[in-house]
Amino acid sequence: MRRRREEPSHGGLERWLLTYADMITLLMAFFIMMYSMSILNLAKFRQVALSIRSGFGGIVRGQGKSVLGSSGIFGSKPSPIEGDTAGVSWRILRPLVEYVESGVGAQGLAEVSEEKRGIVITLASEKLLFNPGSAVLTPRARAVVDKIADVLKQIDNLVQIEGHTCDLPPRSPKYKTNWELSTARATAVLRYLVEVKGLDEKRFSAAGYGSVRPVVQNTSNLNRSRNRRVEIVILRPEVSAEMMSSPDRRRISDPNKSTIQRRLD
Repeated sequence: MRRRREEPSHGGLERWLLTYADMITLLMAFFIMMYSMSILNLAKFRQVALSIRSGFGGIVRGQGKSVLGSSGIFGSKPSPIEGDTAGVSWRILRPLVEYVESGVGAQGLAEVSEEKRGIVITLASEKLLFNPGSAVLTPRARAVVDKIADVLKQIDNLVQIEGHTCDLPPRSPKYKTNWELSTARATAVLRYLVEVKGLDEKRFSAAGYGSVRPVVQNTSNLNRSRNRRVEIVILRPEVSAEMMSSPDRRRISDPNKSTIQRRLD
């Protein structure tokens, strides 16, 4: 009986298509990733990076905690707070936060928080820093500002000091408006840090906002007391770099003039 000749199988010859398809898929994913990085949103990138680092037990930025220790080994308790907050090492910031939370912060006279612009140290004006209607630092205020100066000496961030008041007029005839009082108080803190503590004056700026930026509505004495405050803002490195960069200025010409006239000017 004549044996039937078996036809050769072509399945093996087409297996290269699977490898080729995998390679094309990986290349497409690679170029999509490259394109997304070219239009990177830094804020979202930081959130993703923080999530990944915390998940794998790395150093967590800010005050977040991870169930994984710094070694990456699972533990029943969260790992200690590490990393940095707004570009400031937590090792440097921790003593100030603990001092505030255990002392004046427990009395509702101070707090340390984080915002988009940086670390904000809020100090009550008339129950901690100054007497009513005054812009002269009290002895108790100097002790608190000394602690803040210890932190500022260890970092290079720019610092903005902001004075705020409630909606009531100043109690002292020396200051005609809240604008003048808030500015004087911010300047008093700045001068103490620069002239007494010896910090670099180029890092500091002061501003007075009067009563236009309350944290709560001025509907009670308690709320007004909260609004009377001085905020020491440690700006983020990217904010500091932007402020320190040379401004791109150009002259604004009279729009009523012709193009030729503006060029001749």
